[in-house]
Amino acid sequence: MKLVPVSPETLARFSSLLIESALWLEREGKTLWNPLELTPKALLERSSGKVVAASTDLRARVDFSHYQHRYMDAVDNNYIRNHDPSGDWLYGADIGVLPEFRGFKLSSLLYQARHALIRRLKLRGHVAGAMPKGYGAYSSTAHPGERGIEQYVLKVARGEISDPVLSVVFKRGYAPYGIIPDYLEDASCGNFGVFVVWRNPEMTR
Repeated sequence: MKLVPVSPETLARFSSLLIESALWLEREGKTLWNPLELTPKALLERSSGKVVAASTDLRARVDFSHYQHRYMDAVDNNYIRNHDPSGDWLYGADIGVLPEFRGFKLSSLLYQARHALIRRLKLRGHVAGAMPKGYGAYSSTAHPGERGIEQYVLKVARGEISDPVLSVVFKRGYAPYGIIPDYLEDASCGNFGVFVVWRNPEMTR
């Protein structure tokens, strides 16, 4: 696999990857995001040049006293016209890997590329609303006193239980900052998001 920057034209041709990963959406056959405003990276299969994994981020200013938000507001309904070229944080909009290429640690390479970009641009770090994908199922079977989203996130952070998204994010050095109610409509996470933060170690010196 080879990690490469992707031109807007190239990335647009692979919108099916984004849809299949449930990351970017299409409405009436028209792509909603504006590729000219993105900082896309993609992984290409070396033999064919096929895009098999991709991530998209935007620069933003972050008010940590008002971190709760809705996903579609953060990405401007997938147009991402709110990208701030002078923003000192990188906001993780999307990341996806084609199903047949999962298990090869491709997302790890994309996270490494994100962190390298943050260091190169001297940004403060990376933030995102991570989906607690296992919370919906957990809350329906857990003891009544342990069904809260806060308890769930704490258990995942401690390694007591595993979550398909949070466990991966925490292993990559992100820390939970707070809970976001009504982050998006998804029963698998109880409509919650978890605001996670990775701080650039080179900016804390």
